[in-house]
Amino acid sequence: MDFSLGAEHRMMRETVRDFCEAEIEPIAQEIEDEHRFPGEIFDQLADLDVLGVPVSEEYGGLGADQLTYALVTEELGRVSGSIGLSYAAHVSLASKPIDAFGTPEQKERWLRPLAEGEYLGGWALTEPGSGSDASDMDTTAEKSEAPRASNRSGVAAEDDGDEYVLNGTKQFITNASVAGSILVKAVTDPEAGYDGISTFIVDPRNDDGFEVTTEWDKLGLNASPTCEIQFDDCRIPEDRLLGEEGEGWEQTKETLQGGRISIAALSVGLAQGAFEAARNYATEREQFGQSISEFDAVRDMLVRMYRKTQRARLLTHEAAWRYDQGEDVTLQSSLAKLDASEASREVAEDAIQVLGGYGYTTDFAPQRFYRDAKLMEIGEGTSEIQRLVIGRELGL
Repeated sequence: MDFSLGAEHRMMRETVRDFCEAEIEPIAQEIEDEHRFPGEIFDQLADLDVLGVPVSEEYGGLGADQLTYALVTEELGRVSGSIGLSYAAHVSLASKPIDAFGTPEQKERWLRPLAEGEYLGGWALTEPGSGSDASDMDTTAEKSEAPRASNRSGVAAEDDGDEYVLNGTKQFITNASVAGSILVKAVTDPEAGYDGISTFIVDPRNDDGFEVTTEWDKLGLNASPTCEIQFDDCRIPEDRLLGEEGEGWEQTKETLQGGRISIAALSVGLAQGAFEAARNYATEREQFGQSISEFDAVRDMLVRMYRKTQRARLLTHEAAWRYDQGEDVTLQSSLAKLDASEASREVAEDAIQVLGGYGYTTDFAPQRFYRDAKLMEIGEGTSEIQRLVIGRELGL
C-alpha cells in the first residue's frame, strides 16, 4: 500500500496553502464575527479551479483523485473551518452524487455549473425529527401528471410532462441560502422502507414552493450558512430525479463514504491550524527567562497534539487512497472521521491551554478552531454512529 503524496498532490497543496494564507487567514475571524458568508472567496476558489477537484473533466472538473480533494479540504480547514465546511458540502455532497448517478443531460445542466463555480450546491438529508436515523424521513415526493406551472421567475418550465410534488422540512442544511442547486432526499414509496427513498435536484432560486425558513446561529462555523428549508407543494419536473426511484438510500450510503473522508480532512486541517497556533505562541512566549516550549509540561502537550494530528492525517490519507483504488471504504472512512474529528477538538482544546488567558480571547485563533471542531464529531454521522459502523464492519 502506497498513498504517499506525488508531485501533483504537493503542488496542489502548496497552491491552495498560499491562497489560504494570503486571502482567507486575514479575514477568518472577521467573517466568523460578522456571520458573513464570504462569497468572494468562493469566486476566487473557482478561479483556482478547485470547486470541482474530483469531478470528471468532461463536465468542468479537474478529474483529480480523492486524495487531492482531501488535501484541498485540509488546507482550507487549517485557516477557516467555515470555508472548509461549505467547500466540503459543495463538492462531496452536492456535486459528486450528480457525477456518480446523473444522466449526461443532468451532468451538463447541473454538474457543470457546480464544478466550474457558477454557484455552490447543497445536500438535504436531515430532518427535524430524524438525526442519526436519517432514513426515518417525512419529506415526500409524489408523482403528478398535472402540467407544470411557470416558476417563480415567471418563465415557462423546462418540462410540461410529469412532475414530482415535494412536501416536508429539512434541517441543518449547509449552503442552502446561497446554493444554486440542492440534492433533496424524499420518500416516493412509504411502504418500501429504505427502498422507498429517492433523490431530487431542486433549484432553490426558481422552484416555487421552496423556502429557506431559518438560518441558524451556531457555536462555531458561522461564516458557513446552516439552514432549515421547507417544501410546500414544490413542483419539479421528473427529469430532476437522480437515478431511479428507490435508489436514494444506496446513493446516500455511497456519498457518505466520500463525505466522511472530507470531514476527516477538514478535521485534520482544524487540528493542524490549532497546533501551529500553539507551537508558534509557545516558542515566542517567555516565562522565567525561557520560552514556555522548553518547559516539560508545554513541550509534552505540543508533542501530544502533533501526534494526534499526524495520526488523523495518516488515517485520512489511507481512506482517500483506498477510495481511489475503488475499494469499499466504509470501515476506513468511519475510522478516519471518528479519529480526526475527536483529535481536532482535543488538539484545539490543548491549544487554548497552551495560550492560557490569550487562548480564551478572539484575538487568537485557537478558540475558533475549538468551536468549529465540535461539529466534526456531530455532522455526517456522530462519533457514536461511527463506532457503531466500525463495530459492524469488524463483525462485532
